[in-house]
Amino acid sequence: MKKLAASGVLSLLFAIAALRGSTLSGSQDRDINEGMRDRFIGAWRLVSLEEEGAGGDVHRADCTGMLVFTREGRMSVQVMYRNPQAGTGSGPVQYTQGGYEASFGRYEIDEPTQRFSYHVEGALVRSLIGKELPRRFELSGKQLIVKPASPNEHWKVTWEHY
Repeated sequence: MKKLAASGVLSLLFAIAALRGSTLSGSQDRDINEGMRDRFIGAWRLVSLEEEGAGGDVHRADCTGMLVFTREGRMSVQVMYRNPQAGTGSGPVQYTQGGYEASFGRYEIDEPTQRFSYHVEGALVRSLIGKELPRRFELSGKQLIVKPASPNEHWKVTWEHY
């Protein structure tokens, strides 16, 4: 009887340890995902915005801007071209109006594919409202490099965490 009780207690301890281990690994997965999101959180200043021209040459736009990610999954972006004729949105998707870009909405990060989706809820260019804009990203030190997921768009934006 004592052997049966001892093996029951031992089995119970193993079950608790196994359950605790699976909870920890689930918690670790959550920590990794939250760790990635934590790297996005905050305000970013525009370092560079590169656009590919018609002939394939890369043009570095003269602009300034700010990108903000919140812990709650919200984001906003503003970019002002110093030359109002620049950034008129001649590509397949128009983001600017009068040399200015401004939008806000929700975002979701997909760490394994290094992509995030931006769900536009409000924008200066009203045709963007309601769109989902998939983006590729790279995080390197204090920099976030964002590129379009669409092969039809040819630009790259580098942001630096404040």
